[in-house]
Amino acid sequence: MTRPESHAEHPVVVKMRERRTASLQLKVADQITKFAGSMLFVYLHIAGFALWMLLVEASPWPTLTLVVSLEAIFLSTFVMIGQNRAAAFQQAKADHDFAEQELELKTNTQLTREIHVLTTELHRRLVEHA
Repeated sequence: MTRPESHAEHPVVVKMRERRTASLQLKVADQITKFAGSMLFVYLHIAGFALWMLLVEASPWPTLTLVVSLEAIFLSTFVMIGQNRAAAFQQAKADHDFAEQELELKTNTQLTREIHVLTTELHRRLVEHA
């Protein structure tokens, strides 16, 4: 997916997106996480559990408890995957921003020194000609 050139993105965002789209596992995890965090997921569960309790089993609680517990285990794993991804992104962004700020500080320091040299030289020439 390409973005318009007028829309600048943080280099870390671009790098992370490229890494995620290159991995089938990460794409699957993203899709599951996206679906599990939607209202459609909630509505499907309400309908599914209601049908199960009312129509499928006379005593649904033991099986339903097992299914819900297993689903909770897997969903919590996807939550942790999402948190790990967010933490990795924040760390990569912080590292990138730190490197950029250090380069900017170095450049500004160098420019300040050069301005000082030029100002000193201009002052010296003005004093000599006065």
